[in-house]
Formats: sequence, C-alpha cells, structure tokens
Amino acid sequence: MINRNLLIVLFCFIAACSAPKADSPEPVLPVPHERQLVWQDMEFYAFAHFNMNTFTNMEWGLGDEDPALFNPTEFDPAQWARICKAAGMKGIILTAKHHDGFCLWPTATTDHSVKNAAWKEGKGDIIREVSDAFRAEGLKFGVYLSPWDRNHPDYGKPEYIAVFREQLRELLTNYGDIFEVWFDGANGGTGYYGGANEERRVDKRNYYDWKTTYELIRELQPNAVIFGDAGPDVRWVGNEHGYAYETTWSNLMRDSIYGGMPEYAEKYSAGQENGTHWVPAEADVSIRPGWYYHPYEDHKVKSLPQLLDIYYRSIGRNSSLLLNFPIDKRGKIHENDEAQLMKLVDKIHEDFSSPLPLENARLSASSTHGQGFEVENTISGDDDLYWAAEDGTTNATIQIEFDEPVRFNRFLAQENIALGQRIKSFDLEIKTTNGGWQKLSSGTTVGYKRILRLPDTETTAVRLVITDAKASPTLQHLGFFLAPKVLLPPSITREKSGLLRLKAPEEGLELLYTLDGTDPKENGQVYTDAFTVLQPTEIQVLSRDKGTGETSEVAKKELQIARKNWKVLGDGENTDHLIDENPETNYFTETNAVSIDLGESYLLKGFTYYPMQNRYLSGLITNYAFYVSNNGSQWKKVSEGEFGNIVNSPIEQRVNFAPVEARYIQLRALDKMDENPASFAEIGVLVDNQ
Repeated sequence: MINRNLLIVLFCFIAACSAPKADSPEPVLPVPHERQLVWQDMEFYAFAHFNMNTFTNMEWGLGDEDPALFNPTEFDPAQWARICKAAGMKGIILTAKHHDGFCLWPTATTDHSVKNAAWKEGKGDIIREVSDAFRAEGLKFGVYLSPWDRNHPDYGKPEYIAVFREQLRELLTNYGDIFEVWFDGANGGTGYYGGANEERRVDKRNYYDWKTTYELIRELQPNAVIFGDAGPDVRWVGNEHGYAYETTWSNLMRDSIYGGMPEYAEKYSAGQENGTHWVPAEADVSIRPGWYYHPYEDHKVKSLPQLLDIYYRSIGRNSSLLLNFPIDKRGKIHENDEAQLMKLVDKIHEDFSSPLPLENARLSASSTHGQGFEVENTISGDDDLYWAAEDGTTNATIQIEFDEPVRFNRFLAQENIALGQRIKSFDLEIKTTNGGWQKLSSGTTVGYKRILRLPDTETTAVRLVITDAKASPTLQHLGFFLAPKVLLPPSITREKSGLLRLKAPEEGLELLYTLDGTDPKENGQVYTDAFTVLQPTEIQVLSRDKGTGETSEVAKKELQIARKNWKVLGDGENTDHLIDENPETNYFTETNAVSIDLGESYLLKGFTYYPMQNRYLSGLITNYAFYVSNNGSQWKKVSEGEFGNIVNSPIEQRVNFAPVEARYIQLRALDKMDENPASFAEIGVLVDNQ
C-alpha cells in the first residue's frame, strides 16, 4: 500500500510545479524597518546598571559625588559576557551615564568621569572594556545615556544640549557598532548642577530638540534602534515590572507622545490598534528590587516563579525582555543573580523542549491567500515562509488533527510582522471526546510572539479560530508544548488570627503537608483549604505533580504562637502592622520602643525581629534591649545585643535567652541605622513548651 503522507507530499510537489506562486499580501501599515526586525529577533538581552550609584549605595545620585569613589576591585566584564551568553541573551545595554552625570568613559565634556576615578588611576574606560568583552563572545552592545545631568552646571540651558550631543557622538563613534541607544524619561528636578544645588525643570517636549539628536544617531549608527517613551524605534512598556499587556500592539500614535509624558503609561504604553508608527514594546525589569547594587538586597533576588511570570508576560506578549543586573562593587554580576538567571533559563529550555510533532499531524485552513502561502508553512521552521488567509478576510480557522491523543499546556504563535500586525482576537479550541469543540482559551494580539500558558490538556484535534483581524491574517509559526510543572515548594502564610494558607508555585500542583515533624512525601495530608494553627508547631510542605508523581523539595517553617489575642500598647498609627504576620507592612515609632500584651502568660525563650523589607530602608534597629513583664509596668531586661549586618542583610533576626515567664514584652532600639523613627515589620516570641 502506498503511504498516505507520501501521496500528499507528491501531490503538493506536483501542484507547486504546475501553479504559479501568488503575490504576497499587501502590507498593513505601519510596518517595521529592517533595523527593527533585526532587533525584534534579539528578544532577550541584558541591562547593566553600574555607575557612581554602585559606590554610593544610591539609586539616583545628586551629581556632587567625588569621582574618586568609583573604584571596582575586581572589574570583570568578561564574566558578564560569559553569563549573558550562557543564558542565551543576545547583548547588553550599559548605563554609560546616569542622572548624576558620571561618565563611564574618559569623555572630553566633563571632569565627572572615570578619568578622575581611583580605578586604574583615571586611565580606565569601562565602555571600552565592556563593549570589547561582549563582542568577543559574539554579543551586541548598546548604551544608556541619561538626558538629565544633575552634575552639569548648564543643565536646563541651551548650552547643555551641545554637551549632551557631544557625549552621544563620542559613544557612537569610538566603540564600534551599537545596537540600541537608550534614553530615560526622567528629566529635570533637584540636583547639584555645578554647585547651584537647586531645582531645574525643563520643557520635556521641546528642550532636547530630539529630532536633531535622532538625526545624529542615524548618521553615526544607522542600524541602531532608539529607545524612548515615544521611540522612535522601540518604546517603554510603561512599567518596571517586566510586564507587557494582554493586548499589546506594536503600533503607536508616536507623534502624540514625548519623553517623560505623565499620562504615557496609562494611555499609550500598550500601543494602539490604529497607531501611526511601528514602535514595538521593550519590557525592562531588574532581577532585584533596585536597579543598582545594594548589599541589603542580596537576599531579594527574584524567585524562579517571579522570573517565569516576567518571561511569559513580556516575550510571551509581543515584547522583548530587557533584564537588569545591578553590577556589584567588585565589578561583577553577583553570584545570587547568576544563580537565579540560570534557573530561569533552564526552566524555559525545559518548557519548550517537548514540542508536539506537528509534522505528523494533518493541517487545514479555512482560507489561503494562494500558492506558496499554505498552512503547512507555519510548521516548516523556515522564517521566510508563512501562511496567509485570502485577501479581504478578517477571520479564519486553522485546524490540526492527530492520529492519537496528544497532551500540551503551552501554545505559541507568531505573525509575519514584516507585513504589519493584524490579528485582533482569537480562540483556541480542542476537540472533545464526543466529537464537539470546546473553547480552551482566548487571546487578543499576537504580533512577533504570543505564548499562552494553559492547563494540561489532552485531545485529538486543536482549532485556532482567528475571530477578528485588521486585514487578512498571517502566521509564521505555530507550536504546542508540554511544559513540566514548576516543582518548587508552596509558599506558607499565616494571618494574625492563625489562619494558615498554602499557595502552589503553579496551577495544577497538589500540595502535601504535615504538622508533626514527619516527611510530607510519606505522611502528608492533601491541602484543600486554609486552616487554623494557633500553637507553636513546625509545618513541612511540598508540591507534587499529579501527572508524574514527582515532588518538590520540602519547605519547613517554624510557626510560633498565633498573635490572635496580642495587643500593641500605646498610641500610634498602624500599630497592628507590627503583629499582623505580614512582613510587607511596617510600623514606625519615634519613641524607639514597642510594648505588646500577649493576652496571657507564656514561658518565653526568645524573640524575633523582622526588619522592614522596603526598597529604601530606614529606622532599622542595629542594637537592641529586650524586656519582659507580668503586669505591664515593671520590666525586666532579659537580652541586649547587636543585630549584626542587618543593614546589608535585613532578614529576620532570632534571639534566644534563658526561659522566663511573662505576659508583656518590650523591644527597645538602643541604636539605629539612621536618625529616622525606629521601624518594624514584625515582632514575634519563641515559646518554651516544656
């Protein structure tokens, strides 16, 4: 018997030889420039914030810093490049000058630069070394140049614009090919300004004469894309969380926008269906809370679930991902940052390592533009081929049938954006066991790439129903994948009332727990809903994939007595924040002491102090005294000491002391990190049960 698939191939070959290829569909304006198409294929690349702020522990310097402070001890840009290449990143954008005006290259325009740094006795050039290191690894190099300059005495005057453009000329002339020029929207405010120490505001729309600046970039680096709120080539996504939008258009009403526009994020950042120019979104986010390195954020590197969410909500929503590394004072990417980056990369590779074998499936489309634009092009792997519906069609259906049931939980689609972004909405449907069709998910825009995270699904046929489009839709790639679950332990939270909740890192996982110290893998109860835990106990929890039976590591948390009946003594705002078991809320007191009624007497053997977890810290207690009482008026000191390194590592502090019976507790701040009121996220007690 002749193989059916062979007959289909022969028929297609004969048809291709006998029928002329149809003309390509007409573009739907706006369409991308060639440099934007090249940039779009980069998809994932690095941001590096490394500048004077690294050495002053600031996010925004004032411009009055001593250049000599800049002095990395183990500067190693080759390490940055190796890490970025291993992660599959395509390049890096470096903060050549931030708002404080300090320049990472020996510019002729200012003394506030590396030429007056202690590093290499002023003979170094950070831009040169980083650009060389990345090109040596086959990666691209881009520059961030802040238009705002809090150091320069002429900022706000016409004379400064000539200085700014000369700095740009130096960067774009002396350091090889630049793939992206990045302009911040923060412009104007208080600053040093050469000693004036005043506030200077500028007309953000007109002061910089951006048109002339863009012409300079086009002259010196014609292949570079320019980033800004309004592009002109790449736009800000409108937040610093790394998230694009459920509906993200690459089209933008560009002429209505200017850098630093207050209403930009709300009105324009998601793009517009009727946008006049092609200005795709770039999602920027730091791997830590801050953009610059702060030692106290070493334990705050984003978790794998957080980074995964960023990936799927940026690259998976028609945006690129610009992931920032706060380079540390050594001049290296910190080990914690590298570890989390590689966890993300390994998981992404795992998620897309098991594609459905669509080459063995039967594909059909309700509409085809003509010869050369068949639906099979979507699974060819060839970027030059694509499917197109016939002209005049604004909806179409692609059906994929399998001989045997298949399982998947990821869907990927890409339009042929060279012809413009077209798809406005779509449904994904699966064939049910009784032969009908069931909607699995819906989406809006597709653009360069759209990825849907779906529940584990089994079916014999899938249908992509494009329900609306600006013009006849096109698709370059289609894919379905079965991604393993994120097997991390669940999170554990408890309210003041004692109500305890577990949360899975990903949908579809089963949670097992024990409260008796035994292994939940062997003896665990299945978590179904929140439950109350009032007495001290240790909870052990894990996540289990119901499909494979695989389990995560076990997470353990020692729970102390619930704070249900506790009361903070004295007046003050938000006193309950001190005992709400939520470290994200804070309590401040100018008395530098807090007293708490525990509601009844306990045999206490220690206490815990959880410092505030904000991005900017204040009032952290560095030296303490802890008192107890049975009546709330006569106090006995049971512990005194130092919270070592708490400013650099603001994690929960645990202090033990000889057991003592008491109902009231008091924590006093003997010394703090600054002159601000003492701050507290949480206070707890350790109870002796014997």
